[in-house]
Amino acid sequence: MLQEAASAPVAGQGNAAALQQMGFEHLLHNSDALGYIVFVTLVIMSIGSVVFIILNAWRTFSIRGRGNKVREQFFETKSLTDAKRHLEEQPGWEPFSKIALDVTTAVEQHSTAQGSRLAESLNRSEYVDRALRQGVARESGRLETGLTWLATTGSTAPFVGLLGTVWGIYHALLKIGASGNASMDVVAGPVGEALIMTTIGLGVAIPAVLAYNVFNRANRVTLGEFDEFAHDLHDYFVSGSRGQ
Repeated sequence: MLQEAASAPVAGQGNAAALQQMGFEHLLHNSDALGYIVFVTLVIMSIGSVVFIILNAWRTFSIRGRGNKVREQFFETKSLTDAKRHLEEQPGWEPFSKIALDVTTAVEQHSTAQGSRLAESLNRSEYVDRALRQGVARESGRLETGLTWLATTGSTAPFVGLLGTVWGIYHALLKIGASGNASMDVVAGPVGEALIMTTIGLGVAIPAVLAYNVFNRANRVTLGEFDEFAHDLHDYFVSGSRGQ
């Protein structure tokens, strides 16, 4: 009885020491090549997600703040030359000015080509419509920048973390087989490594999924504004009045 009472605190101390191994430090010092590959992959995914989240958030708010002003000022400018100069002064990331600049340039080219094969093959409405389609398609593609990374990260990061988890459990089983026992000090480190990999994978995936959904929704709103602006531009350059 005395021996059992004396061994109980010793076992408790051993288990406590073993549990202290279930940390991030153990992951860094005891992982093998595959463990490091999984960890570095998750870090790269996380960094890329943070970069694209910041860039897309800045772009979304910037377009919201400047887009309405650009559209209204274009239609309020009496001279097409002044309107084009104003469009050219807009920053490169501003999409509405680039769409309007495309169609403005197309109208000038069509007017210059009166009597040529170009003017005969495409009337003014068709030429404007083609320029608008090209401009909207280009700017719509730019809105998608980073969304593929976020979607890929959100869908694959949990499985990458799961790979690290399975590999950590495999190490725990190997230690059990080598030592012949399943005590806490044998399995605590590998199991802790496995749990950390799962946590990292989820921590990388969840923000990416949330950000993808937010930006996808914001882009749909912007695409609707592209279509509305393109309709107004078509009416303006073809009929001479802004559509309602």
